[in-house]
Amino acid sequence: MRTAIISDIHSNLEALEATLQDIAAHNVGGVLCLGDLVGYNTNPIECIQLLRKHNVLCVAGNHDRAVARQITTADFGYTAARAVDWTRRHLDADALVYLSALPTDLTIPNTLIAVHGALHPTTGRESVRLDTDERRRLSLSALSAHPLGARLCAFGHTHQLGIYELRGDVVRELTGDRVFLRQDGWYLVNPGTIGQPRTSDLRATYVIFDSALGELTTHRVVYDTTVPFMKSRKAGLVPIWAAFPQPVLDALMRLPTPVRRSLRRGLEVFKPGTSR
Repeated sequence: MRTAIISDIHSNLEALEATLQDIAAHNVGGVLCLGDLVGYNTNPIECIQLLRKHNVLCVAGNHDRAVARQITTADFGYTAARAVDWTRRHLDADALVYLSALPTDLTIPNTLIAVHGALHPTTGRESVRLDTDERRRLSLSALSAHPLGARLCAFGHTHQLGIYELRGDVVRELTGDRVFLRQDGWYLVNPGTIGQPRTSDLRATYVIFDSALGELTTHRVVYDTTVPFMKSRKAGLVPIWAAFPQPVLDALMRLPTPVRRSLRRGLEVFKPGTSR
């Protein structure tokens, strides 16, 4: 079976439409979304409707659960928390019920497990970032001990495309747009993001998993990024660092994760219209 794996749509309708159109050309049996359907951008209802129309299987991301009031935004940055509040006010009851019913994980027995953040914690997994070797090893260990026998765990949340392999006691990142899985390995795959890029490459990214061949292929989709950006700016949802030149943004992304997060939090206290 060939399954397209997408993640982190974040209410970006233009990106989702372009991605689903691209997926349609690749003869897949289904589409799996790893959460964060909403947040940051301005078309949450339309994105939910499109996912339901295409029978996309979805797990809940931290933004989805926050909008549904299943978790708080205490650990969210200013921009993210503001987007959660904006999204709540612009969703109808049916969309809120849909988000509330999303599971935090899905399993296709003997094939793959889908989560938003990580596999290894039993609670709060939608908010854990697999952005260090130690955390990835914990989720890979949980995968190897999982009773349903899947050797692949698909996760999102970091917005960073990546494939990681555990063989023996060695964890390594696999590169290339076409990766074959070994029968003695355990794997994590992050398809990147559909609607909220955090690198200089603004294309939407997704992965197709061919379970018969044991193959993962990466796909990139071009769309007009100015359209959702302008809509979000008009709604007051664009963060302050969006105005930074791209070389500055690239330099920030190369900083260690703790430093980058501290800088983001510092920038977020300078809310529009304040003098602080």
